[in-house]
Amino acid sequence: MEGAALAAASGEADEVAGADDEGPLVLDVDAMPGGAKGAIEAILMVIDEPVAAVALATTLEIPLAQVQEHLAALVTDYRGRGFALREVAGGWRIYSRPEFAPAVERFIIDGATAKLTQAALETLAVIAYRQPISRGRVGAVRGVNVDGVVRTLIARGLIEEVGSDPESGAILYGTTDYFLERLGLRDMTQLPALAPYLPDVDILDELAEQGRV
Repeated sequence: MEGAALAAASGEADEVAGADDEGPLVLDVDAMPGGAKGAIEAILMVIDEPVAAVALATTLEIPLAQVQEHLAALVTDYRGRGFALREVAGGWRIYSRPEFAPAVERFIIDGATAKLTQAALETLAVIAYRQPISRGRVGAVRGVNVDGVVRTLIARGLIEEVGSDPESGAILYGTTDYFLERLGLRDMTQLPALAPYLPDVDILDELAEQGRV
């Protein structure tokens, strides 16, 4: 009888071990309301930054082509709504439509989203259109010291260090993916054609040199 009891106990232990070996359950998006398309929409509603299609495919364990198909369908579904699904900075995110900006701005009146100063906006514009660029060259364009403003833009995540000048060793700055996200741009080619109105690099160097005299 003792042998039978040991055998039974051993069998139960094997069953428990077998259950543990099954690993995590497979995510069945087809069983969810709306299927994979609904699951993608649910994720898009909670993200704080654009999410890449490949990340959605990995999370939901479905082919990338299927994710792209559902994203395109959601773009169509949201037409005529107060929000839109857009591809920005290499990922996808839901944004309120520009047409409703006055209503959104009226709602946000408590200053929770601190605005950049005019000096910061001007500095950011120079960096965006002339990147990679050093602080000295930015200051030459604006005619003032921009050290403090550059620190502010870095703290806001709008610009970052992208290298150094091979000749002077000065740190070069450029815009970030967050900058694209905030402006609702897919990439830098979507910026308005303003660069032709800014001084050439050689002129910037000359102005910067004059500022050191």
